[in-house]
Amino acid sequence: MHNFEPIFANDGYRPNVGIIICNCDGKVFWARRINRDGWQFPQGGVSRNEGLVDAMYRELQEETGLLSKQVKIMAHTKQWLHYDLPKKLLRNQRTRSPLGGRKRVSFKGQKQVWFLLELLEDDSAVNLTAGLEQPEFDKWQWVDKKHAIDNIVDFKRSVYRKALSELEQFLPIKKA
Repeated sequence: MHNFEPIFANDGYRPNVGIIICNCDGKVFWARRINRDGWQFPQGGVSRNEGLVDAMYRELQEETGLLSKQVKIMAHTKQWLHYDLPKKLLRNQRTRSPLGGRKRVSFKGQKQVWFLLELLEDDSAVNLTAGLEQPEFDKWQWVDKKHAIDNIVDFKRSVYRKALSELEQFLPIKKA
């Protein structure tokens, strides 16, 4: 891993990992948020006691049911990629307290290290209900990277574009 600024720097951004899963044809995993119309890549916060790779594998399992042995890390972004949350999403932000319960937090957005993973199994390895009592996603599909950029919510688009631009060189070549 590259040397990143401290994970928990007091910079107003919540540390997060983003996960781009690809298949052997270079298509990317695209999932629909449960009870919403929005589609996105898996992502999630980093806990205080975790490194970035550990957080990525935890989020991978929670959101897709995939285990570390079922994927191969192809690459990751060299720097944090930041996005600001729209003001309407900043209200009532809460986080789990290590002592139990939830506390109000103040942040303006997220900073993410993005990982590109290649799925080593067939599609049946994906299990959206395996990791959590309340799944994050209810449907998924393989799409072209352009589809992901064109269809992500506006406030995340520049981060998706930067992550895919940096990592696309590591995508497998589509089989003929």
